[in-house]
Amino acid sequence: MRALAVDHTSPGHLSLTDVPDPRPAAHEALVRVEAVSLNFGEVFHGAADPATPDGTVLGWDAAGVVVRAAADGSGPAEGERVVTLGEAGWAELRATPATLLGTAPKDTDPGALSTIPVAGLSALHVLRRMGSLLGRRVLVTGASGGVGRYAVQLAARAGAHVVAVSRDPAQADGLRALGAHEVHAEPAAVKQPVSAVLDNVGGQQLVDAFALLAADGTLFSVGRSAGTDSVLTADALVGTEGRHDRSIRTFFLFSDPATDYSADLTWLAGEIAAGRLDPGISWRGPWTRHSEAVGALLDGRLRGKAVLDLQQP
Repeated sequence: MRALAVDHTSPGHLSLTDVPDPRPAAHEALVRVEAVSLNFGEVFHGAADPATPDGTVLGWDAAGVVVRAAADGSGPAEGERVVTLGEAGWAELRATPATLLGTAPKDTDPGALSTIPVAGLSALHVLRRMGSLLGRRVLVTGASGGVGRYAVQLAARAGAHVVAVSRDPAQADGLRALGAHEVHAEPAAVKQPVSAVLDNVGGQQLVDAFALLAADGTLFSVGRSAGTDSVLTADALVGTEGRHDRSIRTFFLFSDPATDYSADLTWLAGEIAAGRLDPGISWRGPWTRHSEAVGALLDGRLRGKAVLDLQQP
């Protein structure tokens, strides 16, 4: 089969090449991949990392159709359209267990589905950890990115007053259309405390967002796109105006490999299919143009998700 494999001599550190077909275990379905989406983490810490060996096939997010159901009877049947999470997704075929597969209506755009796994699941699971959001102020940094856009939409639907932070002023109207009640260029511009923070940026934005937390508030560190350290001074940890007992929690989608994401993937896919969630695709093209998408992502020019459509023979 064809796959996008790490190649440090090529633009974007990737090239299309032939690799062996996957050999599904009894609990895995074989999926013909139709579209994949890119994430900053897998591109920056994977493809662009000199330590990643040439020939490695990466890719967390992919959508397609089941061509062979799992031998043990778990998961979707042959012919089902699915959204998948895992590894080695940038390829024509992917072997995936039922716990990492969600089903979708057959007419759902596979490109839209491919944006769901990392971005949609991360936003959904962090917001759940915040507890009830009804009437609470929730801050989302990196709001114009993949996780951020899903977080803004889901938090607004849960009844939160959503405070979005995006350094790109051109994104303000779009974020308001997704449900944001306030849009700011940086956390330091926010005037009122917030109950919870979903931080996709790290660096100084994490520090400034932490300073906004109300008493008993929690900041969830999801991404670190700033690429700089977050330095909290002693004064920052003391808190002001009675705002104490604040905390910082980290989140990583793959921290527990036993987690069953199938129901959440299916629900998110249904919301995409019904038009109740916007996948936020801002770049799309055939996977032969992968270097353009990677360049836009690494240079910080991408807002939302980049999707690659596979060219099937």
